[in-house]
Amino acid sequence: MLKAVILLLLIGVIISLCSGALFFFKDQGENKRTLYALGVRVTLAVLLMICITWGVLSGELTLNAPWHQ
Repeated sequence: MLKAVILLLLIGVIISLCSGALFFFKDQGENKRTLYALGVRVTLAVLLMICITWGVLSGELTLNAPWHQ
């Protein structure tokens, strides 16, 4: 379940990044939509970091990288 939430948050960050770039080029700084997209992206990134930290600390996510073995 946690992996699905992390994946959805990551997809949300990518969508917010693309929409912010689109708003930036389309509006040329005349509108605040770029700043709103940045705020959404930062919020999603913070939630993503919280979910990953909680998953690692609770043991639901494990570190299986080759350099940790």
